[in-house]
Amino acid sequence: MAKKLCWELFISKLSFYTSENELKRLFSPFGVVKQARLIRDPKTQRPKGFGFVKFEKEAEAQKALKAMNGRIVQGRMIFVEFAQGSTDEANKNT
Repeated sequence: MAKKLCWELFISKLSFYTSENELKRLFSPFGVVKQARLIRDPKTQRPKGFGFVKFEKEAEAQKALKAMNGRIVQGRMIFVEFAQGSTDEANKNT
C-alpha cells in the first residue's frame, strides 16, 4: 500500500468571488496548506464555486474539515469533505 503524500479536501458552495489566496488563507490556521485551487470555467475562467485544498498531514485535514464544514464564508454556507478519486487513490492499485 502506497503512503499518501497529502490529504485533499473538496470544498463546495464557495462564493464566486473567492480567490485561491483567500481559500488558502481560510484553511491555513489548521495546518500547512500545500495547495489551494479553484475549479474554473474553461471559457470564461470564472470560478465555478468549488475547489480543493491539500494538507500535508491527515490530522490537519481532519481538523480543517471539522472546523470549516457548514461555516458561513462570504455569506454562503460552505461544505467540506475529503476528495474522492484522487490520484493517490488510483496509484494504490498499480
